[in-house]
Amino acid sequence: MRLLCSCTFFIRLCCLFMGGTIQFAYGSTLPWQITDKHAFLPKGVYQGSFTMDQSLTYECHPDAVIDAQGQGHALLINTSDITLTNCTVRNWGGNLTNMDSGIFIAEHAHRIQITQNDLQGVGFGIWVDGAADITLLHNRIRGDRQTRSQDRGNGIHLFSVSRSRVSHNHVSDTRDGIYIDVSNHNELSHNTFEDLRYGVHYMFSNNNTVSHNVTRRTRTGYALMQSRNLTVIGNTSDDDENYGILMNYITYSELRHNRVQGVRSGSTGDTMITGAEGKALFIYNSVFNDIIENHFANSALGIHLTAGSERNRVSGNNFINNQQQVKYVATRTQEWSLDGRGNFWSDYLGWDRNADGIGDIFYEPNDNMDRLLWLYPQMRLLMHSPAIELLRWIQQAFPVVKSPGVRDSYPLMRPTTIPTQEATL
Repeated sequence: MRLLCSCTFFIRLCCLFMGGTIQFAYGSTLPWQITDKHAFLPKGVYQGSFTMDQSLTYECHPDAVIDAQGQGHALLINTSDITLTNCTVRNWGGNLTNMDSGIFIAEHAHRIQITQNDLQGVGFGIWVDGAADITLLHNRIRGDRQTRSQDRGNGIHLFSVSRSRVSHNHVSDTRDGIYIDVSNHNELSHNTFEDLRYGVHYMFSNNNTVSHNVTRRTRTGYALMQSRNLTVIGNTSDDDENYGILMNYITYSELRHNRVQGVRSGSTGDTMITGAEGKALFIYNSVFNDIIENHFANSALGIHLTAGSERNRVSGNNFINNQQQVKYVATRTQEWSLDGRGNFWSDYLGWDRNADGIGDIFYEPNDNMDRLLWLYPQMRLLMHSPAIELLRWIQQAFPVVKSPGVRDSYPLMRPTTIPTQEATL
């Protein structure tokens, strides 16, 4: 045994001296160099799947690579109070049924910190399975562009997780950036998500904060579903497809200071909710929410409400240069202002004689003319023509037949200033 260890050490020494890397297949543990509560992984390529079951701070050499050779988890964290930092993890398994992950945090492993690691593989990047008090910070996670989107794992997958922080991570080319399921009292902030299906995907998760994240080129920026008491503040959606923010069965939540721009029409990629008109905000069967001081601009559709989405407070938002500002499918008129303050509409044609910043006449973004445009999309070519504007004026002056819809009694004459804050790695 001593002879084998000596030979292994000699080979390591020769490889390091010659400037190469060590390439060994190990069992369930890596050759960490442990001093006190710190474990260090030397330079080399370490092939296999490995288990971490001691409460230590684990750090990797910049040229150390953990390669799972396309099988199972690369790293299984199997006990509490572990910190893993500065490690490169590659090529773990792609079996989504088995939850193959670059880093898999087991149910009983609490108080784990995963910081400044670089992961690339087909399956899930980091899977947290029922643990609590987890910190995922400054990690870079990349999927495989050559694999179909639905066959990739999520970058970060949180299942039944509580009191955790996911912040300043960069996720690209996975299925979803963060998928959070039945997980309460967590913070998702300052992350960047690019080239994904959903940037943030919520299912049955309550009392969470989603703040100052950025999504780019996703098929939906923020898919918020079947959840309540969410705080969604300061997020950005740039050039996403189908939906910037999607609210499906969301209640008692706050959307404030979010910026959604450039959402374009496309394909949903699934059959969960039909419709892909490039909606900056889609509200489906969601009630008792505050939608305050957000920026929805340059998209195919500014906001779409349907399926009983009522009793939401909508005020101080900017609707700027959307091809269609509002699509409202319901039977009751909704007032979109709060305490004498409405929203800014770039196509508002009213005036402000007393210069108080509030339009003197109300704004109705989905009148009978809009309904005709929904039925006959080819009419959009004439949307801002003198004939259409004349018909709108006649409809306001002589409202003989008036359908229920959205009404802003106090439209703003100037856009609301929305704070900007970019996510950083």
